[in-house]
Amino acid sequence: MILCSGEALIDMLPRETTDGGSAFRPFVGGSVFNTANAIGRLGQPVGFFSGISTDFFGEMLIETLHASNVDTTFTARSDRPTTLAFVRLVDGHASYLFYDENSAGRMLAESDIPALDDSIDTLFFGCISLVPEPCAATYETLLMREGGSRVTMLDPNIRAGFITDEPAYRARLDRMLAKTDVVKVSDEDLFWLMGQGDLAEKAGELLAKGPAVVCVTEGARGVTGYTREGPHFVPAPKVQVVDTVGAGDTFNGGFLTALGELGVRSKARIRNLTRDQLEAALTLGARAAAVTVSRAGANPPTRDEL
Repeated sequence: MILCSGEALIDMLPRETTDGGSAFRPFVGGSVFNTANAIGRLGQPVGFFSGISTDFFGEMLIETLHASNVDTTFTARSDRPTTLAFVRLVDGHASYLFYDENSAGRMLAESDIPALDDSIDTLFFGCISLVPEPCAATYETLLMREGGSRVTMLDPNIRAGFITDEPAYRARLDRMLAKTDVVKVSDEDLFWLMGQGDLAEKAGELLAKGPAVVCVTEGARGVTGYTREGPHFVPAPKVQVVDTVGAGDTFNGGFLTALGELGVRSKARIRNLTRDQLEAALTLGARAAAVTVSRAGANPPTRDEL
């Protein structure tokens, strides 16, 4: 089983009312939440660890996880409010305004970390859940505790406007990267992390921090997987883009699903990934993400839709 650990929230997406006015409509979301749903819909066993409210937004989140075949027994429920993320779309690209103070997700504590048995072979972490305290420390503790024996994947999914203490955040990412097997970044994330320059060189610098695989997505162009054997590029399928919400999250779900289907979700095997295995994982991730961007909101495809 893959355990996805990170934020679950409500995306308030811009919509137009029947009389032409502006409005926001709630959609379930959160980067790690979206990845868990993507994995479940693609048919791999998956669980979700996060703090989730008992309010009606929290119930929406739980219901969606169940509908996507995601195990929710790892969640920590509380009566704190659900995080809200108001989304602005410009030319299909999203920017975010978060309301997260004292939320169920943010206040997740180390005492909430569940005991993990041998059925969980892979851990996934990412995005805004690695910024605020105390939840960021909780997720880091989980990765440090379990990353030595289980495959780990990290998608920092940088939200620069949400980062209040950049040196502390960068230090946390460095510690986690040293224990991580697979890292996925967009080209923008990569340059934020490593500085401007040649993309391949910066990917190599990120690879040198510890991961076995670095996946760099470039939107409509495609994705390149970097290993110590060299780069491998997979083009993105051509689709009519509605919006990009959840695209990278869905890629992560497809990538991890392929690793499971290929039988390479172990520390030894992920560190010796063949070129064919890497191509298969990149391809499934890209195909799944292409479906998500072709429709509104973060709505990952089922396996039948591929």
